[in-house]
Amino acid sequence: MGRLFGTDGVRGVANADLTAELALGLSVAAAHVLAEAGTFEGHRPVAVVGRDPRASGEFLEAAVVAGLASAGVDVLRVGVLPTPAVAYLTGALGADLGVMLSASHNAMPDNGIKFFARGGHKLADELEDRIERTYRAHASGEPWDRPTGAGVGRVREYDQGFDNYVAHLIGVLPNRLDGLKVVIDGAHGAASRVSPEAFARAGAEVITIGTDPDGLNINHECGSTHLGKLRAAVVEHGADLGVAHDGDADRCLAVDGTGAEVDGDQILAVLALAMREAGTLRKNTVVATVMSNLGFKLAMEREGVDLVQTSVGDRYVLEEMKANGFALGGEQSGHVIVLDHATTGDGTLTGLMLAARVAATGRPLAELAGVMERLPQILINVRDVDKSRVGSSPELAAAVNDAERELGATGRVLLRSSGTEPLVRVMVEAADIEQARKVAQNLADVVKSALG
Repeated sequence: MGRLFGTDGVRGVANADLTAELALGLSVAAAHVLAEAGTFEGHRPVAVVGRDPRASGEFLEAAVVAGLASAGVDVLRVGVLPTPAVAYLTGALGADLGVMLSASHNAMPDNGIKFFARGGHKLADELEDRIERTYRAHASGEPWDRPTGAGVGRVREYDQGFDNYVAHLIGVLPNRLDGLKVVIDGAHGAASRVSPEAFARAGAEVITIGTDPDGLNINHECGSTHLGKLRAAVVEHGADLGVAHDGDADRCLAVDGTGAEVDGDQILAVLALAMREAGTLRKNTVVATVMSNLGFKLAMEREGVDLVQTSVGDRYVLEEMKANGFALGGEQSGHVIVLDHATTGDGTLTGLMLAARVAATGRPLAELAGVMERLPQILINVRDVDKSRVGSSPELAAAVNDAERELGATGRVLLRSSGTEPLVRVMVEAADIEQARKVAQNLADVVKSALG
């Protein structure tokens, strides 16, 4: 049996892979492991539990709450709120752990469970491993030590979570958004109320799409994975910009006034320069992954901002930021972390800060995003190959060297084995898209022949 915890909690098809029994058992295991680790020492533990609007979240939330309460943990149910809101409230309320039920940008049938430690930070890998081992031991028959009487956890609704989180977002903005017209696509997800409310309280004129969740339509042809409707709405309404979230609103992509996409790399570039100007870009450094567009790297070099790159995944970006005291990091996909104000990627905060920069400068988003030029990027997935030999094949190494010589300083090659599938990803960037396409296909052919 494979590891339950992935890079972003436990995720799978709800009621098939992710069952009520699994959700309950993991919650009990988390309570016991954190108690053994001393997290609850000297006081009665409290957990914040939230979810996105998917239908399966209703029974999974009930299972998580039951598991925690049965283990002696008091539960604050905050209802439908974004992942970063649950992380924020876990810290702000002094809770011992937070639990978010969401499968982020995945389709509606999926769901997931993510645990946050005290302060709203992601659990360390070692704690996740201990939770999983504890869960498996008890799932195979080892009895739990269960409290009784007054020792069982109490459950109550925490209705102030929405207003507390929105107030936090407004409170950290550098300036108001008066005079801006913004279209928000909530992906029929967890930010469907939060994001429009936050933008409106900050002074923007708000137009909404994708903000009518019914439990079944989350991420369906809307949000950060489907920008077509947002582009059209921005142009139709003559808006200054559009903001798109995913299902749990830990990411944000944008659209400028012309309807053109502004991706995570461009958002990072705009925010990096804004934060440097404000004196909040600690160590003059931004953190991104190796998948960031070469145009982002070249722009940061030109602007005199240092760039640190990590493996793919926002967890690796966050680890680098925390380890070295950096303030800003993110991914091309729109996971942007502003560590002074959030412990995880926060799509609403990102959108607000981007809009604040537009309002403060009086410059269109298209002009601000133009600080970097996105170089053409070709990605080919080569399936059914031995991905473990990517770094050891002499034939492949020679082909990569030849490709890098051909591309020169304005091109880039990246070969990466998938973490979940038997395939190798071939990514090539170049100033000329036809050259990028040709080099990528040549490398894909070599991968197939050398590793197949």
